[in-house]
Amino acid sequence: MKKELFSILKVYVSTWFITLLVFIIIGYRSDLSILESIKFFGEALTRLNFVVALHIFFLTIYIIYLIFRYFIRIYKKKGVKTMIKQFSFRLLIPVLVLYGTIQLIVINNSSENLQYTWDNTVENISGCSNDLYRIDGKHRGMSVFGWNNSNNEKGIDDLVRTNVEWVAVIPFFYQENEKTLEMGTPKTVGQWSKRDSLFIKTIRQLKDKNIHVMLKPHLWLGSGWRSNITQTSSSDWDTWFESYRSNMLHYAKLAAMTNVELLCIGTELKSSLKSQPAQWRTLLKEIKTVYKGKLTYAANWDGEYELIDFWDELDYIGIQAYFPLTLNSNPNLDTIKNGWDTHMNMLSELSKKHQKPVLFTEIGYKSESSATIKPWEWGSFFSILTKQKSDRTQQLAYQALYQQLWHKDWFAGTYIWQWNTRSEKENAPTNLDFSPRYKPAENVITKWYGNYSLK
Repeated sequence: MKKELFSILKVYVSTWFITLLVFIIIGYRSDLSILESIKFFGEALTRLNFVVALHIFFLTIYIIYLIFRYFIRIYKKKGVKTMIKQFSFRLLIPVLVLYGTIQLIVINNSSENLQYTWDNTVENISGCSNDLYRIDGKHRGMSVFGWNNSNNEKGIDDLVRTNVEWVAVIPFFYQENEKTLEMGTPKTVGQWSKRDSLFIKTIRQLKDKNIHVMLKPHLWLGSGWRSNITQTSSSDWDTWFESYRSNMLHYAKLAAMTNVELLCIGTELKSSLKSQPAQWRTLLKEIKTVYKGKLTYAANWDGEYELIDFWDELDYIGIQAYFPLTLNSNPNLDTIKNGWDTHMNMLSELSKKHQKPVLFTEIGYKSESSATIKPWEWGSFFSILTKQKSDRTQQLAYQALYQQLWHKDWFAGTYIWQWNTRSEKENAPTNLDFSPRYKPAENVITKWYGNYSLK
């Protein structure tokens, strides 16, 4: 028994050491010192989700250890032939059968008879944004992730090639769950961390290619949704908002320093809007003393925009535009276009009421057959085993979006969710996620972003 407990302890300690080593390696790649990486690891240990994931990792390592030990003992007792025989029948063959079954499911779920001819002539190969925004005022935007300190040149060149003229740079700040009293805040407002320095460098690199920037700080919850944050008293709400205020003033100063053209002051914070309307107006006044550029707020599509009484203080009505468009999977183009009718009428009236253009601060569709039913739903690593891939549905969803909205006078443009500069082309055939990269949807977006006269 003691020997077994000692084995468990060894694997447990090894798991922690491996995890810490991974943090140090990631930190090194992000220009963090060893001490800073260790501190980051310590902060992660205060988060329940991370601790749970760490123990799942431990259990996985321990199971592998037990399997390895089992076959070593067979080898010592009965020799190499018996060990190989049992290894083959008890582990290797079942694993190969399982792997083959999974691959057959993936092949079946990712097979699609889609004939799409890629049009390279619509791509911008000049190496610099054409800035059609100055002609029609439309945001040809993309929410982009995967920035690094070493070299963003290729990633930015790919965005330029796709006729992207605006990029949403998205710093995250963290809150444990919906009931957490305070979120993470900067040590000193206006004092840049190494993470901030990465965003500053990225913004400058984007501007070198004539790309405009929306700085869009996101509150990220370890569990739950930021729209459902709940506090038990007005004083607790004040404490929470003070930490939010610190973050927003910090990023307002960063936006001012880097001459960012647009700052988004909040994203999907419905419960706070209900509870703290006065605090939001006060925060806006403070932000305007620091930052002189354009402002928006990213309201969720489900009616959150009706709670905002400060649209008059902003330049755009920002909408997280994950509107449901169809009832069934694999819709045709006309069905998707018809799905926009009710939403377009509402958006037009909203713009007219507040005398502000509507900007889709986020919009995206997964490349799966049901993408237009509940566009806001995230997939998972295992989606390819349960969902039917459909690049066609994703392509048609974007085609319908631009055909229906792009030329509306009240419509200011889109920020596609999402684009990762590190995406690999070979992963696209089985990727069901929001990313349009290397899929027909990318080419559709490129066409509409590249020609302001398209009908």
